Amino acid sequence: MASPAQTLPFISFNFSIEIDVEGVSPTVCNAAFAECDGLEMTMEPKTIREGGNNGVQIRLTGPVAYGQITLKRGMTASFDLWDWFDALITKPWLRSDAQIVLFAADGTTERVRYILKRCLPVKLKAPPLNAKDGVIAIEEFQLAYESLQMKRPK
Repeated sequence: MASPAQTLPFISFNFSIEIDVEGVSPTVCNAAFAECDGLEMTMEPKTIREGGNNGVQIRLTGPVAYGQITLKRGMTASFDLWDWFDALITKPWLRSDAQIVLFAADGTTERVRYILKRCLPVKLKAPPLNAKDGVIAIEEFQLAYESLQMKRPK
């Protein structure tokens, strides 16, 4: 019999981002973001036809493509994301793995973990400057990745 916590649907308002970039920071994404979009995989199936059988098409698996993560309205007390972006100018091979963790409504129980391999930051946008705000903010941060896996909690 499943417990009530296991039967509740996943909710997307409580998540964290974990990125460790060698030579920059062990917790480069020490930031809280309001939105995360782009966790996606798509496969382009290949279609072949059997000679003489015009009513059937055979679908084979094709190449998989991955999305691009977009994080919006982030707040942080560090410059690590900016430092990572800057480091790519002199070290264009620099990549990092990232993990996006989705929590239950209690904020501590892990529901699912998405593992992104060989990430590359492709956009880092500062917000409009406003004198009444006293924090370092990130309007938008985009991250390209080479593969995506989902890890269930233990």
